[in-house]
Amino acid sequence: MTLTPAARRDWLRLARTENVGPVAFAQLIARYGEASLALAALPDLARRGGRVSPLGVPPVEDVMRELEAGQALGARLIASCEADFPAALAAVDPPPPLLWTRGDAALLNRSSIAVVGARVASAGGQRFARGLAAELGAAGHVVVSGMARGIDGAAHEGALSTGTVAVLGGGIDDIYPHEHHVLYQRIIAEGCVVSENAPGRTATARDFPRRNRVISGLSRAVVVVEAELRSGSLITARLAAEQGREVLAVPGSPLDPRARGTNDLIRQGAALCEGAEDVLRALEGIGGLREPDRPYAPPPVADAEVDAVRERIAALLSPTPVSRDEVVRAAGAPTPVVLAALTELALAGRAELLPGGLVASLG
Repeated sequence: MTLTPAARRDWLRLARTENVGPVAFAQLIARYGEASLALAALPDLARRGGRVSPLGVPPVEDVMRELEAGQALGARLIASCEADFPAALAAVDPPPPLLWTRGDAALLNRSSIAVVGARVASAGGQRFARGLAAELGAAGHVVVSGMARGIDGAAHEGALSTGTVAVLGGGIDDIYPHEHHVLYQRIIAEGCVVSENAPGRTATARDFPRRNRVISGLSRAVVVVEAELRSGSLITARLAAEQGREVLAVPGSPLDPRARGTNDLIRQGAALCEGAEDVLRALEGIGGLREPDRPYAPPPVADAEVDAVRERIAALLSPTPVSRDEVVRAAGAPTPVVLAALTELALAGRAELLPGGLVASLG
């Protein structure tokens, strides 16, 4: 489907609402069918969940300014319900509600492989990433990375002539690091840049796990070239495994801290990568990524049913994330009722709905 201008505005407005992450967004669309109806229901849902202050729903004027800023950059906004939304990312449960894109958005629907790694990378690691990306591109794959220093930048450079996608943590125009200005311009001209965030926004620390989820979600496999034991690249690898993607790691010397993360990935079961042939071999057994069936008709949930279990469900939560399936079992209530209650608690700021089917208390 293709959204009308009014529906696109409402979709964006719902996505930018306080406490509405990808999980809550998907639940609201499932319950109400369209963004405009969900927006109308938000104040009452938040109040029912226990919120006292007004929910932060952005004014229409703010959303229009974001759309105009994107248009001024020549960027395009694609909603997750639209046919042009990347099929691989649509298969993630739940997908991000929307993506801003600059460049050739058709690359987002080609077979893609992520190549990520350390920012402070060795010269050998950068050479390997650049060569690997070039070989994967020659084999017909788009190379996805995060345009960071080190391995990311080298991977983009290696794949410029065959197709590369840069996923940014900030807005679609947030060039970081600044020395990648020329690389950014080349990717716009020859590849594609994408972001979940509004144009003009500078990335903060909390944006990078979301960016990493998009990197892995766009890709059939993730290759980690260099990474220390506590690094964003390992977060990308973990997200890839949760999303059912293939994870590969390049082995390195145990004397190099940048090899500890990749060697540990191999120890945990990641495939060993010594070249493009290892990646291509790993992909042979992977089928296509199909978007899961998602109900867009509102499930039959009565307010009285939700009222009867909401506080009981809130009492079951703790700061430690737990599976939503476990909450359903413990509550002894129908799944749609529990999901509706969790959404209301999330809107009230009392719960956090996390990707991967997890939920946690916020206090």
